[in-house]
Amino acid sequence: MIIGEIETLQRVVTNLERFHTLGAADRAAIETLRVRIQQHSAHDMLVREGNRPECCSMLLEGYVCRHKVTADGGRQIVSFHIPGDLLDVQHLELERADHNVQAITDATIAWISKGEMQSLLDGYPSVRRAVWRSALVDASIFREWVLNVGRRDALARVAHMLCEFAARREAAGLGSPDRFELPMTQEQIADATGLTSIHVNRMLRILGQRGLIARDKRDVHIVNWDGMRRLADFDPAYLHLAA
Repeated sequence: MIIGEIETLQRVVTNLERFHTLGAADRAAIETLRVRIQQHSAHDMLVREGNRPECCSMLLEGYVCRHKVTADGGRQIVSFHIPGDLLDVQHLELERADHNVQAITDATIAWISKGEMQSLLDGYPSVRRAVWRSALVDASIFREWVLNVGRRDALARVAHMLCEFAARREAAGLGSPDRFELPMTQEQIADATGLTSIHVNRMLRILGQRGLIARDKRDVHIVNWDGMRRLADFDPAYLHLAA
């Protein structure tokens, strides 16, 4: 592994340390994993439902989503992922993929064999605990998304998604929560919130008219965080950012 790849894996270390303290040996074990670094283009399918993955993966650069597809082709996005996230450690225990993982931007992925990943978790209990807690927080986010799509109105759904994305980016050290570029399209936001692209465009316009956000294409400025939180019913406790 070259130096640049080690430096890139440090983003994964930083992410895991939000969930549990890692020692020098833990960090070194992650940074020197035998991984295959691969560049993927936007829309590339990383994991397909029904396949039997032989590797786990870490998102180093770019953004991806998880989604399910109905028999008639309807897509429901169930999560967005940011650099530093572990994407599919569940395949250490579940042999068959039960959903799709797809790049929504150009992305850099570190692929690691299931055996190598299992050896890491077996040999470094602190890393295992961090990975386990990370998976539990993913589950907490999934529960919040069910509530978002099932019980919040359209405007609150879109506002909540923006609040969560901003908060997670900040926690991962990717920049200010006040200003950011949305990596997802309005169609992808629609598939994540159970709306149509036209409806999402209207909701974004209303958020702007109310003075909560300002937009320039995909560049978003959250002008009024308190107002956004109230409208979105956004309580970041489910993200366990202080865990």
